[in-house]
Amino acid sequence: MNKNVDEYPVIWLQGAGCTGCSVSVLNSVSPTIKNVLIDEVIPGKHVNLRFHPTIMAGAGELAIEVLRDTQEHRKGEYILIVEGAVPTAEDGVYAVVGEEDGKPVTLLSRVLSLGANAMAVIALGTCAAFGGIPSGSPNPTGCRGVMDTFETHNISTPVINIPGCPPHPDWFVGTVASILIGGLPEPEELDEFGRPKLFFGSLIHENCPRRAYYDERKFAKKLGEPGCLYDLGCKGSVTYADCPLRLWNGGVNWCIGNNSPCIGCCEPGFPDVVSPFYAKMEEYLPQGGEK
Repeated sequence: MNKNVDEYPVIWLQGAGCTGCSVSVLNSVSPTIKNVLIDEVIPGKHVNLRFHPTIMAGAGELAIEVLRDTQEHRKGEYILIVEGAVPTAEDGVYAVVGEEDGKPVTLLSRVLSLGANAMAVIALGTCAAFGGIPSGSPNPTGCRGVMDTFETHNISTPVINIPGCPPHPDWFVGTVASILIGGLPEPEELDEFGRPKLFFGSLIHENCPRRAYYDERKFAKKLGEPGCLYDLGCKGSVTYADCPLRLWNGGVNWCIGNNSPCIGCCEPGFPDVVSPFYAKMEEYLPQGGEK
């Protein structure tokens, strides 16, 4: 690596989840994941992904040694990315990452120890940010989000939440780029749930192309019909994200563009609070929405 390039070590842990967040980020279009991992994302600054359970070539003790080395020798310099919820019940036995002295080490332990020594933590995806699907009732494994877990254990390392099931790759790459350019976000740049306002600053309802139908009181009664999808359970009136402006799959489409209601996957309490997905939410009707 060029001596004039600042290197940012990254450790990526995966907990209770489906790996969909990794899949989404790996499909980043501009920049591509190759650009992110190999090139200088910002001139003079390079991301060094040292540990990722799904895509790294190393395995076993050699891979775990990377965790130890990073935590010991790059304390306060590396970024920890957590994908998936953190199981906390029964001391976190439901998810482990490697061994120490022949005994399994829980993900909970890794998140706490690596998190306490990190420069910052990015909780990627709704599971890592808020608990997500693994924390849905009855939650026998005690799954929780990273920020909630840190608060319980009095860890003060900054946490940036990038929810979504999965999150848009731009949300992740844009957050990483902003850190490389200007450092960690200021408190006023994050909302009350630790989400970057750059991506989660407005309701989907505010920018939805079907908003005119809502204002005209024209509501679809079944999927595929024209009209606002509120009666079919759309959660865009309570969900903060820029999906209608950014679009997905390289700008091709998004949920409502594909005639599906928004299911509120970026919000705390997903999926329990926004369920059932296809049922109307009377109590969340936006202002002026009396029918």
